[in-house]
This record gives sequence, C-alpha cells and structure tokens, in this order.
Amino acid sequence: MTHKFKVGQTVYFTPGRGTMLASGQAYEVVRCLPRDGGQYQYRIKCKAEAFERLARESELGRNR
Repeated sequence: MTHKFKVGQTVYFTPGRGTMLASGQAYEVVRCLPRDGGQYQYRIKCKAEAFERLARESELGRNR
C-alpha cells in the first residue's frame, strides 16, 4: 500500500477530536511520513498559518 496523497498536492483537513481547530482552507502536503497506528501520516501547511500540522490520512480529503 502507498500514500494516498503526494507532496505538493492540495488537500482539505478535517481534524479529529482533540486536535487544534483548522483554518477551513486548503492545505498543501509538505511531507509524507511513515504509518502510525495503521495509517500514513503527513505534514501539511496552510498559507494562512505560520506552522505545519501533522495529519493522519483519514483526516485529509481531495476536494470539497
């Protein structure tokens, strides 16, 4: 199995419980990370935020 999303791809982030609220804007995949708990993880970045986020694959989507 491979990562569903690629570096540079635009995604939408729906955070799970206990995660800091998201901006509601599009994010860019910055880095693909190994699996943790059965899911691939990603570093994502929104232009409106000064920091990157860590997201599980199940929290990301392609289009709205």
